[in-house]
Amino acid sequence: MSEVEQLTNNDAENYIELSLLYAKMGEGDRAAEILALCHNKTPMLHYYMAFYIGDQAYIRRAEQDEGFYGFTNRLEDIKVLQFAADRGAFRACYLLGNLLYDKARYEEGARCWEEAAKGLPEFATPNRNLALYWYNKKQDPERSVACMERAFGLNPSDARVLFELDQLYRCINRSPKSRLTNLEQYPQLLFCRDDLLTEYITLLNLNGQYEKALSLMTSHRFHPWEGGEGKITAQYRYSLLCLAKEDHRRGDDLAACRRLRAALSYPENLGEGKLAGAKDNDLYYFLGLYGNSREDLTRATGGEDSLAGAMYYNDQPPEMYFYRAKAYEALGEEARAKEMYQHMIEYAKEHMEDAVTIDYFAVSLPDFLIFEADLPAKNTVHCCQLAFLGYIGLGDRDRAEQYYKKAKDKSSLAFHRDVL
Repeated sequence: MSEVEQLTNNDAENYIELSLLYAKMGEGDRAAEILALCHNKTPMLHYYMAFYIGDQAYIRRAEQDEGFYGFTNRLEDIKVLQFAADRGAFRACYLLGNLLYDKARYEEGARCWEEAAKGLPEFATPNRNLALYWYNKKQDPERSVACMERAFGLNPSDARVLFELDQLYRCINRSPKSRLTNLEQYPQLLFCRDDLLTEYITLLNLNGQYEKALSLMTSHRFHPWEGGEGKITAQYRYSLLCLAKEDHRRGDDLAACRRLRAALSYPENLGEGKLAGAKDNDLYYFLGLYGNSREDLTRATGGEDSLAGAMYYNDQPPEMYFYRAKAYEALGEEARAKEMYQHMIEYAKEHMEDAVTIDYFAVSLPDFLIFEADLPAKNTVHCCQLAFLGYIGLGDRDRAEQYYKKAKDKSSLAFHRDVL
């Protein structure tokens, strides 16, 4: 092995970096000679060769390389890829679009993807990227959906794109029923990604298929991922809580309490434990009711008195505060419960129009933000849920329904009503 191979570890990116040093000194021929020493020639290396010596044969090699995917990140790459794109290299055009979009040159990046999509009609990814552009930068959900559906149609074995398509459907307020129907057309993909399977389970729960959702959760091993914290465990709790309510309606409070007790801890295969400080006011409230347990009702009163926006996955859900109040009510402290219901309503009205932003250094957001979230709409739904629950607590169902309808206008998911 030559000294150059040892120093570069025969890595194409290292050769390109070394060639750039010569190119900046005006020694393009020497730069090309450096690249020629690399045995692991990537498409990007071929584009650089073409740029240095003007031989389009290298462009053709790069375009024909099945492993043409690359993470273009240098500013120098822009000029090199533009050189190839100007000579009809559509894969270079696609890579150029990625790099320009990354540098916040969104319009230019999108134009490159459009050219790549035209020149490579069987290549799905430019269409997928354009879906992000049309939704996030141009606020055109109709064109975004058309691009994402085209991308998945070109590669219906791509579980990631199916997940992203479903997220887009959620963003544009497609009903849980239609989303579930769509996902069930591709059963072979559902287990390819934990985030996709989690979304499918969520839709099963939203459509009342609690037993099926629970069966999937107890038979699959999940793995943690950034942005997924708390998602599958929330569905596990939700399935058991809804099933417990069904048991209660059938008169089997013993079975209901068993389910509620099971929901207090998570099976190991979910890949996630309970957060320190997490409260189970809802579970303890129903345990207190179904098990006639004053001790469980007292546990259901635990928690903080303050209310806040639900931006992150570890924020207190509105229903936990509601069930604290319900527990106080069940314990005979009606005045305190009424005060808490009123506080929920007042907070909701005061913060309904808040300008909501995400801290730049925020981690563990409650959603995988492929598509930019409508934070004001999420805040409105959150506040509507608080007002809805507050009015439910006060027994004013007409006003509660007004806030539920307002939330539904913002999101087809709105919030769960069947755990009340």
